Amino acid sequence: MALSFPMLAPKPRFFCNFPIRRRFFLSYASLPPLPRPPQLSLLADKCSSMDQLKQVHAQMVVSARIHDNFAASRLLSFCALSELGDLSYALRIFRNLPEPNGFMWNTLIRAQASGSNPCEAIYLYVKMRRLGVVPGNHTFPFVLKACSNSRSLKSCKQVHTQVVKFGLDLDLHVVNGLVRGYSVLGSLDDGRLVFDELPERNLSIWTTMVCGYAQNFRSDEALLLFDQMVAEGYEPNAATLASVLSACGQSNCLELGEKIHAFMKEKGIEMGVILGTALVDMYAKNGAISVAQSLFDGMKGKNIATWNAMICGLATNGHGAEALSLFRKLEKEQVAPNDITFIGVLSACCHAGLVDSGQEIFTSMKRVYGIEPKIEHYGCMVDLLGKGGKLLEAEELIRGMVWQADVVILGALLEACRNHGNCEIAERVSKEILVLEPDNHTVHVVLSNTYAKAGRWDDVLRLRKVMRRRKLKKRPGWSLVDDV
Repeated sequence: MALSFPMLAPKPRFFCNFPIRRRFFLSYASLPPLPRPPQLSLLADKCSSMDQLKQVHAQMVVSARIHDNFAASRLLSFCALSELGDLSYALRIFRNLPEPNGFMWNTLIRAQASGSNPCEAIYLYVKMRRLGVVPGNHTFPFVLKACSNSRSLKSCKQVHTQVVKFGLDLDLHVVNGLVRGYSVLGSLDDGRLVFDELPERNLSIWTTMVCGYAQNFRSDEALLLFDQMVAEGYEPNAATLASVLSACGQSNCLELGEKIHAFMKEKGIEMGVILGTALVDMYAKNGAISVAQSLFDGMKGKNIATWNAMICGLATNGHGAEALSLFRKLEKEQVAPNDITFIGVLSACCHAGLVDSGQEIFTSMKRVYGIEPKIEHYGCMVDLLGKGGKLLEAEELIRGMVWQADVVILGALLEACRNHGNCEIAERVSKEILVLEPDNHTVHVVLSNTYAKAGRWDDVLRLRKVMRRRKLKKRPGWSLVDDV
């Protein structure tokens, strides 16, 4: 979405439909100020429910303490930011305040940026500017978070111009928000430009930039930047190391990952859940599965990401049965799996040829855990059923998807048809793939091989003539060997 500062009109004021509450919210200006203990405004911080908060609110209104911005700000903070709060209630309080200060605007922008509709935070910032309220260095990181959460690169760039306009383009707190926003939105070149232009940097900025590269699968650049950071005398913290370990896993840089592990031991850095998970993931992705298993077993605290790293690591390294066993242990310990867990365990079943177990787990996703299968889970199941020779079941599973099947899923079924010599399903699947990609030469090659396996040589010759007529050739493969 794009910002439009001159054109966007402010939203209408909210008035409660309930008679008592309407009188409650509209009576601020008419109440004479009465002396009340100053501690009343601090009670909002100690509330344990919205009911208690409303009682404090009522006392503030009766005593006219609601006119005090500090007192009102405590109400807003609880309603907007607390897990026990109510954002809609906070908005009603806010809209009836005569002159909310910058802290109050920031509180509401922060809350909405992390809410279900982050665009509302951007609208609120626009309204704030229309009313002449000057944003500060705490405002922009929240607005930029709203831009990234709403997946709006254009809005992020427009907020960037606002940052420059108010002379905050060298403020490290704001720049960190800019770099993070551009990284989340995949515009790393813009983020790097902001980072080069900084005359002075701190560890937080370096970490954000390294993390941005790692999260966008540009691991080589993440590692180069990490080397530069260390060369300039910055000692990495846990967050930096976790990002670099992630990049090591992506780039198969086991040697650097081992050096970081040794650095952690040398410096006495505690291996908490985040760093422990990063190490397990790095070793698993680099094939050092026994080291990963040892670290996993020795971790005192684990979250679902830790379990996922180990399950997926076992699966991708050909230890399907062990991955399934670990998943059963997860269930026994009543750890709630997520969608990534099921991708790992279904892949494990596929590698190990455990068709029945895979079907049982796939069914349990929604029935037991309330997790709606995604297209990746269907892809695993099609691959599993195809390798198990259950081609018709795999085809029916594809037909039952709410999404249109892509070339990857259809290709997995076509390859299974070739392996099992099923020409009938192969012909149907080939037609669907060619609708999506008319010039896909691989389809003709696989279908030709399927005919050959079934002894249908006339069809093989016919298909090869089609390929020659349409000048479809199999592209040569190539490989890359890293010179280490």
